[in-house]
Amino acid sequence: MVRNEKGDRRERELVNRLDEAGFAVMRAPASGAATTRELPDVLAGDGDVFYAVEAKSSAGDPIYLTGEEVEALVYFSQSFGARPKIGVRFDREDWYFFHPSDLHVTDGGNYRVKKETALDEGDTIPDLRAAGEGDDDADVEGVLQAVARGVLSVEEATEML
Repeated sequence: MVRNEKGDRRERELVNRLDEAGFAVMRAPASGAATTRELPDVLAGDGDVFYAVEAKSSAGDPIYLTGEEVEALVYFSQSFGARPKIGVRFDREDWYFFHPSDLHVTDGGNYRVKKETALDEGDTIPDLRAAGEGDDDADVEGVLQAVARGVLSVEEATEML
């Protein structure tokens, strides 16, 4: 199967799973290489909480994202009013989600998620639903961690908070 076809299939799967969980959800048809605009793969919301998701899947381990992908997600999320999430799915596993500030940053400035980390520390779709029920302190902590790691500038964090 062509690599892009598998990614498209996984994104559609994620959209369906989020829809089943009660989110209003759409796949951004112009995400990835189809446009010069930096768009997330999936947008989801339930009226209380909104997410911009960059979705990645892998048969193996680990999953890598470029620093540019993560920065674009954070920038879009800030502009749109959504929480940025990296959604990862390993073969024969469920979807797991991370705030960009929770990812391991490599020496080269890229981001990495290992399968073990996803299974042990990742948020699940039910966790995303529960976040709309008063998780403001976790958002503040995540934004502050993003500043500390250099993912967000102080000015960007101020606007988000």
